[in-house]
Amino acid sequence: PSVPVEPGTKPGENISGAGKIDLPLKERFLGKPTPSDIFVVKGTNGADDGFTRLVQMIEQDGGGFYRSVEGDDGIVGSNDVVIIKVNSQWDQRGGTNTDLAGSIVSSILNHPEGFTGEIIIADNGQAQFGSSGNGGSLEWRNNNALNPSQSMTDIAADYRDRAHVSAFLWDNITKSKVAEFSDEDDRDGYIVADERTAATRIVLSYPKFTTIFGTKVSFANGIWDPVAKTYDSERLVVINVPVLKSHAIYGVTGAVKHYMGVVSDKLSGHTAHRSVGSGGMGTQIAQTRAPALNVIDAVWINPRPGNGPSASYSIAAETNVIAASRDPVALDTWASINILIAAAEDLGYSRISRMDPRESSRSSFSKWLELSAKELRKGGFPATTDLSLVNILVEEL
Repeated sequence: PSVPVEPGTKPGENISGAGKIDLPLKERFLGKPTPSDIFVVKGTNGADDGFTRLVQMIEQDGGGFYRSVEGDDGIVGSNDVVIIKVNSQWDQRGGTNTDLAGSIVSSILNHPEGFTGEIIIADNGQAQFGSSGNGGSLEWRNNNALNPSQSMTDIAADYRDRAHVSAFLWDNITKSKVAEFSDEDDRDGYIVADERTAATRIVLSYPKFTTIFGTKVSFANGIWDPVAKTYDSERLVVINVPVLKSHAIYGVTGAVKHYMGVVSDKLSGHTAHRSVGSGGMGTQIAQTRAPALNVIDAVWINPRPGNGPSASYSIAAETNVIAASRDPVALDTWASINILIAAAEDLGYSRISRMDPRESSRSSFSKWLELSAKELRKGGFPATTDLSLVNILVEEL
């Protein structure tokens, strides 16, 4: 029988993918919370209340998702500026699920004290490669969603009449080297370090821009007040939302590798992408701005070893999982073993060792993940590949 064509797809295109896989995800309780705890929801399609359930789990056992005016340990305050860092370089299942992005926006706006801040859906597809050959897009025709025509730009537009929600494609500024707002440079662009870091050989870079609502954002320094001429660092929050998939060079795209969408690879002399193997994304996270929360999008994944970072509709597998942690390394370790490798084995793929954080070869995923973890720990951030030290809480819709 013919496959029905949904909006945004090409005639005859198979959007049902490689199949639906029910993963046996196990819980672990250590008796007390840790900074690297992992929260998992099974059975979600991104558009349902899966992320709401994840928020409830974090509220109960993870230090809180919502931060009150008293300044507790929660993640998002009522007047914060929140960057939802998505993956935009690839269309179809290669990009972050737009339904999930919308659910995250909705949860932020449902802050119990009301939300008067701003939400920015953003990414840098590096103005190169990607599904179009020209980098990323926040308005692909074929998206990762129940309705494939629903783009990230559409998500932002859906909320704009009642809240400050926008989408900003950093590809548009990735070739512009600028100075900080504090240096009286009001232009959008990238701040670029003068030299490579000693440990991982990355030239650090980060975006600095003004939103459509006039908010001046420095990814590293925070929200710029042009009157007081000061930055408010605490008011800027990053939620890191990668789609889980294999990677042809580095084995796995997860929360750590996803910070390639923060840098300007062009202005840094392509040191950023080359430095992934030496732990450069750990340096980038630790020395610019670490995500307050990492959310793995595993509603649909590309589990074919070496095939990513693209993920066509036809090759993707539906696992219907989302997972979150403050620790990107622990999250990547858990997700690669329990989702990516488990799905690959279910589908009969070989060469799965290149996605295995337990594999110890020189160029393996485990090697650069541990180097990234070392950089994060040096910066004072939680980062462990030892899952025996981590609580894992799982709920099913």
